[in-house]
Amino acid sequence: MCVQPAEHGDLALPTGDAYREYLGELVAEGLLVPMGVRGVYGRGRDFERVIVRFDEYVARASAELAPEVLRFPPLFNRSDYRRIDHIHNFPDLMGSVHTFTGGELEHREMLGKFERGEDWSRNLAPAEVMMTPAICYPLYPTLAGGTLPEGGRRVDLQGFAFRHEPSDDPARMQIFRMHEVVRLGLPGEALEHRDYWLARGGELLRAVGLHATPVVANDPFFGRGGKVQKAMQREQSLKYEFVVPICSAEKPTAVGSCNYHLDHFGAAFDIRSHDGSTAHSACVGFGLERVALALFRAHGLAIGAWPRDVRHVLALD
Repeated sequence: MCVQPAEHGDLALPTGDAYREYLGELVAEGLLVPMGVRGVYGRGRDFERVIVRFDEYVARASAELAPEVLRFPPLFNRSDYRRIDHIHNFPDLMGSVHTFTGGELEHREMLGKFERGEDWSRNLAPAEVMMTPAICYPLYPTLAGGTLPEGGRRVDLQGFAFRHEPSDDPARMQIFRMHEVVRLGLPGEALEHRDYWLARGGELLRAVGLHATPVVANDPFFGRGGKVQKAMQREQSLKYEFVVPICSAEKPTAVGSCNYHLDHFGAAFDIRSHDGSTAHSACVGFGLERVALALFRAHGLAIGAWPRDVRHVLALD
């Protein structure tokens, strides 16, 4: 699957003092702006500046492969959502958009609940959209029922994803940006893409002073059956994460991941390779806010004091 990187080892959500202390430092410097909900923040000028520069850095690296560039909104067609198994695997992380569709009578009833402090949300109906769980999800429906050209397709994506995971850890945001590069095609082509970025992604992170370690990982599958899926994902080495110590050396944070999806999305959306077989897919994803957090932790909260070579690579001079 292609979701926000999980903590290495799928550990319980951190709530220790180190996470709160770092969050407090970020807030005090104006890098993050609390919005009254854990995991939801405004971004200050310098924090956003680092995100934009790292995003451009990844885009330059991706351009070497001549991918198609697409950008989707952070909303996902509800009918397309029904074609994937996200609700089975990650029900605790999803976000469903609801809105008011009633008439004047229903409006008065809802207002009465609102003014009495009651649960007025039950008067809302599901909209046609879901919050995007991973930024590559909107891509696959655009290819549904089609046949890929020889050599498959490479697509560069960037955008917001939603994950309902409130936490005191500043790296576990509920709404966050990813920069992904997806490859669809034959199994060998998808695997080649995953392995290429496993090496290239590490190079990119090391070049900005982050000592990222690639580790075999798993997604945070839900429920009893999730244990089996986690074990299978690990045994097949389908997912690797780039982990960096941000608030804890013992529990490093995943700032990116390389994933081989097998034919999961190809089968869900009937996407065919040029030879008629079900397409396989793979992606690399960098968590832009997480990378920024790792950079500020590694080099300090003042960009001007960062090592000159890091500022040069990110065009921050």
